[in-house]
Amino acid sequence: MRKFDNIAHDRLRHIDAMYYDIRNRFVAFAAIAIFLAFMPAARATDIVPGVEPAVVGNARVEVMFTPEQDATARIAAAIAGARRQVLMQAYSFTHDGIARALLEAHARGVDVRLIADREQTEKMARGQVPGLARAGLPVWLDGEHQGAHNKVMVVDAGTASALVVTGSFNFTRAAQHKNAENIVFISGNEGLVRAYVRNWQNHIRHAKPLTIH
Repeated sequence: MRKFDNIAHDRLRHIDAMYYDIRNRFVAFAAIAIFLAFMPAARATDIVPGVEPAVVGNARVEVMFTPEQDATARIAAAIAGARRQVLMQAYSFTHDGIARALLEAHARGVDVRLIADREQTEKMARGQVPGLARAGLPVWLDGEHQGAHNKVMVVDAGTASALVVTGSFNFTRAAQHKNAENIVFISGNEGLVRAYVRNWQNHIRHAKPLTIH
């Protein structure tokens, strides 16, 4: 009789385990179904670049791809729209149009500051960085790393119109006309802006000023 009771008890425990497993699976599937039911459908403008900027959370995001799209014009427009400050990090910088936009912003009183990769700046015959320093822009060279490979602009940090620009796109004509590159323009996210400003400040601590007479 005791042996029979033990067998029955084991079977009941097995049935209970199966019941809880089935219940948990049902709850998980129900949660997924509810999530999918209320999740907004993807819009064409969220995934097709150049049609309309997407809104992700509280941020407005615009993505561009080269060589199909004119990312250079969008970068120049972002610089032209700056009212207070442009913080920039560059690896390769040969594009005269972007350099000209920075000089024009500097001329109208915008605080333009640039950190550039030291090796690229020193070896590129057609680089724009020395000319910017010669024109009076504050420029630093970052030689702390094998490559200071950041390609970033932070425009008007601390304001409602603050903008982060980043991606694979170097500030070169090759990036616009020859390479397959991406670049993202993100506004409306204060936390993201602060993170990129902190990163810029971290690199300025070890970068060296570029002075050209």
